[in-house]
Amino acid sequence: MHVDLARELKAHLSARLAEATGPVTASDLGPGGWVRPALGLAPIGPGQAHLAIRLAIKDDVDVLLAGLDDAVLEEIDVRVIGVVRALSSPTPEQLQQGTRPLHPGLSVGHGAVTAGTLGGFVRVGGRLALLSNSHVLAASGDAAIGAPVLQPGPADGGVDDDRVATLAAFEAFLADGRANLVDAAVAVLDAEVPVEPGRFPGGPLSDEVLAVDDVEPDEPVEKVGRTTGHTRGRISAVEVDGVAVQYGDVVHTFDDQVEIDGATAGFSAGGDSGSVIWRSSDRTPLGLLFAGSETGGRAGGGVTFANPLATVLDVLGLQWVAS
Repeated sequence: MHVDLARELKAHLSARLAEATGPVTASDLGPGGWVRPALGLAPIGPGQAHLAIRLAIKDDVDVLLAGLDDAVLEEIDVRVIGVVRALSSPTPEQLQQGTRPLHPGLSVGHGAVTAGTLGGFVRVGGRLALLSNSHVLAASGDAAIGAPVLQPGPADGGVDDDRVATLAAFEAFLADGRANLVDAAVAVLDAEVPVEPGRFPGGPLSDEVLAVDDVEPDEPVEKVGRTTGHTRGRISAVEVDGVAVQYGDVVHTFDDQVEIDGATAGFSAGGDSGSVIWRSSDRTPLGLLFAGSETGGRAGGGVTFANPLATVLDVLGLQWVAS
């Protein structure tokens, strides 16, 4: 419908809600005994809009829309969104603690490393698993399949009793100067370890992972990591070949990587390795953070490098789990 008609319909329903002497909807979640629906406009084309109605529970739909004719109902965009709460980002101190349920951004690590970041959750062979870097979960390939993964990581006080998962697979680094594609590993969750896969700052990420060819320069991006928490940046280069990364006394080279600049400072720091990076515009996951520098970049805080997440999933045969 024309946007002006949508506004009139919005005003009509708003007045109906305001004049009610009792609950207009069926929900019983707010301090007054119900949660008022949110009304707005959902653009569908130039000068055209649907009335957007956002409700707390499904039972509210029939109550609110009772009496409206079919022609009006066709012009309404109704969504049940649950209870709306103020959102906040976890602090690095919170991310470094032992935390259950597990969620993205937390400190994790193999017993022989310091600590990295739980990037997100995947399925491997049908089993739910956590995703991070090889140098976080597999001690850069020195660990044996079946080794325990701790949360928090050893640098944050993790001990044997903090085991949450078992190393299931990692991509071995190539030697002799040959280029690598990913620094990635996956660990299958131990039985009955509670998880919240969609607990990212701002809510769950998209179900679909961004294709490698669709990762574009200058896109605003975000991540949540063990050391610097929730940060924002911008993709500064794609298809970056010949990225030489120092791993202790060894240097490994990586091709087809994504480079990110921090928005106001460094996008990441040591311990953020393993973080999943997502596109801010639509919350589509696109990268697995694995390395960075301390200098350079537009903001002077260094640059961050990430494996394309689609490549990680393909190499290790994984399925992304959004929520």
